[in-house]
Amino acid sequence: MLTKKQRDLLMFINERIHENGVSPSFDEMKDALDLKSKSGIHRLISALEERGFIRRLPHRARALEVLRLPDQDGPREENIFRPDFGAAVTEDNPNTVDIPLHGRIAAGTPIEALEQYENISIPASMIGGGSHYALEIDGDSMVEAGILDGDTVVIRRCDTADNGAIVVALVDEQEATLKTLRKKGPDIELEPANRDYQTQIYPADRVRIQGRLVGLLRQY
Repeated sequence: MLTKKQRDLLMFINERIHENGVSPSFDEMKDALDLKSKSGIHRLISALEERGFIRRLPHRARALEVLRLPDQDGPREENIFRPDFGAAVTEDNPNTVDIPLHGRIAAGTPIEALEQYENISIPASMIGGGSHYALEIDGDSMVEAGILDGDTVVIRRCDTADNGAIVVALVDEQEATLKTLRKKGPDIELEPANRDYQTQIYPADRVRIQGRLVGLLRQY
């Protein structure tokens, strides 16, 4: 599932390749999507590549290949990830608690998390004090930390975390991702646990911590 901007960029690239036989430049993409900088285009392209919609052809300038197009059901609206935190003991089993599940979050290049409201039951022993919520992982960039595509992670709400913690980070108030936090002077590094992906570096004022990983659920 793509965000509106991801879909718009994919369709623009596909159209230009069919018209001219070459993908558009980053400046043309930036202007077409009315973005202020090319850094946003880099993130969108990385997200499309990670999801298997496009690939970059090596050793060639402006070389993008469209591998597939999204389902023709229209783009979803972009949602800022703003979870409604909480937990409640389930009536039928006092050893479990219900916490809100807020859709899928990319464990790859930052994308907007889907906002979705339903509850899941987890062992009460998994969490301590504070508010918690759950997210389903979409992507493979945290596999070397044992976090796989389709896993459900349990997050404790917080707005600060220590270096080396795995956190939910909100970038530019619209793009949420699960990454290892590294503080480097005035910057924040969001580090993947997959050597195939690059660490994302942002000024600290562009990143807001929304929680810290405390548990993981997996179905076999």
